[in-house]
Amino acid sequence: MRTQVGIIGAGPAGLLLSHLLHLRGISSVVLERRSRAHVEQRVRAGVLEQGTVDTLVAAGVGERLLREGLPHSGIELRYGGAAHRIAFEKLVPDRRITVYGQQEVVKDLIAARLAAGGDLRFEVPDVAVHGLAAEPYATFGGERLDCEVIAGCDGFHGVSRPAVPEGVLTVFARDYPFAWLGVLARVPPSAEELIYARNERGFALHSMRSPELSRFYLQVPPDADAGDWPDGRVWAELKARLETVPGFTLATGEIVEKGVTPMRSFVAEPMQYGRLYLAGDAAHIVPPTGAKGLNLAVADVRVLTEALAAFFATGSARLLDGYSAACLPRVWRAQHFSWWMTSLLHTFDDDDAYARRLQLSHLDYVTSSEAAAATLAENYVGMPC
Repeated sequence: MRTQVGIIGAGPAGLLLSHLLHLRGISSVVLERRSRAHVEQRVRAGVLEQGTVDTLVAAGVGERLLREGLPHSGIELRYGGAAHRIAFEKLVPDRRITVYGQQEVVKDLIAARLAAGGDLRFEVPDVAVHGLAAEPYATFGGERLDCEVIAGCDGFHGVSRPAVPEGVLTVFARDYPFAWLGVLARVPPSAEELIYARNERGFALHSMRSPELSRFYLQVPPDADAGDWPDGRVWAELKARLETVPGFTLATGEIVEKGVTPMRSFVAEPMQYGRLYLAGDAAHIVPPTGAKGLNLAVADVRVLTEALAAFFATGSARLLDGYSAACLPRVWRAQHFSWWMTSLLHTFDDDDAYARRLQLSHLDYVTSSEAAAATLAENYVGMPC
């Protein structure tokens, strides 16, 4: 087989890239080791920046997003027995966020690609990439896919990044001394906007996926097992960390999913080698506190699409050669913001009284200074495209 772009991974990055390339008349084949049901059902991020929404709508895959997504114009920081709203409509009036699950974005993209006759291959065994320096191709299940470019969109544990020769990439990484226990519950949200709660017991986040589904996160030890958190314990801990302001009561209900997510920061530079271009989690990971993972993947794909369109239209590799340099400033801005939000809101086992007072002082500054709040708001809704 032959195509112009071989795409490894059918997550949001790979699917969106395939669709955007299709709109430019560029052929692609998407190879995914998991089943279609698996990639459509796995619950991941749910906060879309304004730029991500605009990209999906412009690509013709935003109809359901605009109909079912939940636009938000602020978030709440909760600590010290008080609630503090960061008002996006005042601080960044031209931008907001939309709550819409990553799995819903994936469903929309798969439907659009299949409707357009896209070549999506699920449950593909033994995917490997070769010839990256000059003549790339992929092998899978005894077959070979020749292409001019390979896009590695297969996540942190995929095969694309490890295929780069040793010594080419510089890796920057940090592991955090805690994880998140994520919970999806069949219960209406108890608040209209996301609540980020700093508590001496640990961080908690109240989010949502729809008017009927709520999403919660609890800071837990890094080796925590979801099986050690029965429903009663989950609700008791969420109440202890969230019911800290007068008049707020957390609604409880059926928990339909639990999982533990490690907290790490990771960047591999450069995001390319030869004719391999890494996008999304294959190139970088952020802790989920800042809600940047999916949005960074979309930003990478926007840049890569323009570079590939120029390459196939004119033969010029100038934009492709500059792909990594074009992406990394946004990647590192998101890295810093995600680290900052994580440091601001979580408890650390080695914190002393001095460090905790510094943390609270910084929270007081963010919630009392319009300039500081505007910095949080600008980063949270996403820097302009």
